[in-house]
Amino acid sequence: MSSYLKELEKYRDIDEDEILRTLSPEELEQLDCELQEMDPENMLLPAGLRQRDQTKKSPTGPLDREALLQYLEQQALEVKERDDLVPFTGEKKGKPYIQPKREIPAEEQITLEPELEEALAHATDAEMCDIAAILGMYTLMSNKQYYDALCSGEICNTEGISSVVQPDKYKPVPDEPPNPTNIEEILKSVRSNDKELQEVNLNNIQDIPIPMLTELCEAMKTNTHVRSFSLVATRSGDPIANAVADMLRENRSLQSLNIESNFISSTGLMAVLKAVRENATLTELRVDNQRQWPGDAVEMEMATVLEQCPSIVRFGYHFTQQGPRARAAQAMTRNNELRRQQKKR
Repeated sequence: MSSYLKELEKYRDIDEDEILRTLSPEELEQLDCELQEMDPENMLLPAGLRQRDQTKKSPTGPLDREALLQYLEQQALEVKERDDLVPFTGEKKGKPYIQPKREIPAEEQITLEPELEEALAHATDAEMCDIAAILGMYTLMSNKQYYDALCSGEICNTEGISSVVQPDKYKPVPDEPPNPTNIEEILKSVRSNDKELQEVNLNNIQDIPIPMLTELCEAMKTNTHVRSFSLVATRSGDPIANAVADMLRENRSLQSLNIESNFISSTGLMAVLKAVRENATLTELRVDNQRQWPGDAVEMEMATVLEQCPSIVRFGYHFTQQGPRARAAQAMTRNNELRRQQKKR
């Protein structure tokens, strides 16, 4: 080991700048290629970052994309289509397959008493369902038929019997009707501080212009009657999140804020959380189901906000990390207990 250390001692006082000054341009270029960090296995990176540029050929001229597309389109039109080897005429050839009837061997045939043969021959489908249920042949009917035959004691199923289990038929659930809220009227009411307007619900309206949402948040700064503000599934991004954060810093009447199912990134969520610290009236905050996961830092900030803001008693977010989840649960329990004690007083 000592000999190895002595061997390294001679490289201690080497002047790297002097060595670089003595290198030729070709050697410097080769050194630059060797020092480049490449990741050939990462298919998400462009080709220039997965392998070194080994082409020395200069470009022949500027790229004309429109001319290239026109050339490719013209070339595709000039190529003659290939003719089918056998033209399709629609004629059917051969005979259709008919499954032969299987004759039951004599040893497998079951002979019943004449009374039973006559009863089964004249039994209806509903009666056959009840008989199959009593004998435990549940694979011949649906679950609803089977349990109705066992529990009701009456013949109430006329759907018939089948060789496979049939799924229960459910009534289709219609989609929710579109949100009928008139955004322009809501904006006027918020600006005029209408005392009858206590809830602003713009959920599922996906074509609201960003300037109009920004104006609505600006008008909410001075509004004193709106208690609930909901922007669920409105395709809102970070600009709207920043406008909401500015609104929370000045508004002192809002109690519920819901911005779930939007395109807000970690930056926008962090701005909203920092503004919540300056708001003492907000009791409910919902920020879950954004387009991307906000990250560990945002989840830790959420837990810190819940610990420092005792006014929040309802919080909508699904934590992915155990640490922030436990802290948030403990903070919510404490906040609700403080609210309960205040109501007693």
